[in-house]
Amino acid sequence: MSWSAKIEEMEARRALAAELGGEERVERQRQAGKLTVRERIEALVDEGSFREIGSLTAKVTYGQEGEIAEYQPTNFVAGRGRINQRPVLVGGDDFTVRGGHADGSIWEKQSYAERLAVELQIPMVRLLDGSSGGGSVVTYLEEQKTYIPPLPGFDAQVTLLGVAPVVAATLGPVVGLGAARAVMSHFSVMVREISQVFVAGPPLVAYASHEEVTKEELGGVAVHGTNGVVDSLVDSEADAFDQVCRFLGYLPQNVHELPPVVANDDPVDRRDEELLDLIPVNRRQVYEVSRVIEAIFDRDSFFEIGATWGKSMVVGLARIGGRSVGVVANNPKHWGGRSEEHTSELQSH
Repeated sequence: MSWSAKIEEMEARRALAAELGGEERVERQRQAGKLTVRERIEALVDEGSFREIGSLTAKVTYGQEGEIAEYQPTNFVAGRGRINQRPVLVGGDDFTVRGGHADGSIWEKQSYAERLAVELQIPMVRLLDGSSGGGSVVTYLEEQKTYIPPLPGFDAQVTLLGVAPVVAATLGPVVGLGAARAVMSHFSVMVREISQVFVAGPPLVAYASHEEVTKEELGGVAVHGTNGVVDSLVDSEADAFDQVCRFLGYLPQNVHELPPVVANDDPVDRRDEELLDLIPVNRRQVYEVSRVIEAIFDRDSFFEIGATWGKSMVVGLARIGGRSVGVVANNPKHWGGRSEEHTSELQSH
């Protein structure tokens, strides 16, 4: 007896999983200006560092002789990798398989990834593209049941927020619990033109309200870029990955560690003389708060969060002597730096 046949079958299944939803759907994904889930993970993590978990997870139909007749890989790819040499856990939706619906992802795999991040106490990065949510009408018709409202596995998401950094990148139409995962994160980023976030899509809106809306009108960047649902807007997936990496660079791996100290060539005893004149003595005059931030903190270290909403406050992360700090500043050029809609939420964020 030999294990060769079993190993060959495992390799064959891995090859099938690597095909995602097939050539036609992969090409449709790229024509929409989007990378595939595996391309996204490769672009995000350090080269060669990704180790996939559950690569053989799939829905399989067998023939009479026990051979594989149909093979639909899970549309959730997860595993461990490194970002700037620091361990992270990455989970990404595959829109080429059932549009990223949770019933195609086999929800236990997604929940396992989040529980593993809790156990290992390492950051979780979510690459959202699809529903990632509460199943679909198709599943209900097939199974004659639904796992709503208990939402198994949701407890892991809540627990994870108190253990390690959680980051979400919305990289396509994100619906239902996918939208919940986007907002249940410490930092979220949205890509212009390719990503939208909503509870339910335009077809359901049309059915419920007889109102025809596009995905952009319902949940595009014009909507969420100003209401605080997401923290950052970018122009490309590459920019989104850069934002994810930068954000994590300011944070510790978990609540039990300190943030990394980053070396820089900005002298710790630098005293910027411009500070003497930046803030006017006359309180009725406004000034550029961004210049004050640049003068106080390490050069080029400020990472702004929520720049497109709650503009009377400027919030973000920066470094002093290479050590991470949070920044909260009034912006006198917008409503005189006074509170307005969303400002209190931004400050507490």
